[in-house]
Amino acid sequence: MVIYGVSFDMVGKQPIVLLKAVDTNKFLPIWIGHPEAAAILMKLQGASTPRPMTHDLLHEMLGELEVACTRVSVTELRENTFYAQITLSVNGRDVDIDSRPSDALALAVRSGAPIFAAEDVIAESAIEFEHEVEDTEEVVDKFKDFLDSVSPEDFQGE
Repeated sequence: MVIYGVSFDMVGKQPIVLLKAVDTNKFLPIWIGHPEAAAILMKLQGASTPRPMTHDLLHEMLGELEVACTRVSVTELRENTFYAQITLSVNGRDVDIDSRPSDALALAVRSGAPIFAAEDVIAESAIEFEHEVEDTEEVVDKFKDFLDSVSPEDFQGE
């Protein structure tokens, strides 16, 4: 998956990070908090702050401890809440840490770690556009149309 962008739902003005499955037209919207949206957007846009923000601090601490973030994964959707995992490489072994997707993604954009989503999460919650989408503005426009009529409850399992 790649972070395709961050937008806001038109009803509640809640930030949404939009993940795109590589080589498909499937997009996974995840509602996140405002601070995490700012952290993701700031890094994606190459902006910096005079002092480290929380995710910058975490990334720097891991680096100083010679711990690498090797991947982040959106692992499940349960009761309308997404769950994620951060995989760290510590002294040659992998350690999985439970995380909110927003924090995992904010760390991934800082560390360059690949982003994954479980197949069942994609099957349950992804949006698929019918035709090949190449223009970013076209996807953003279609996604904004979608956001005008969707709520988090629409992603609850049956």
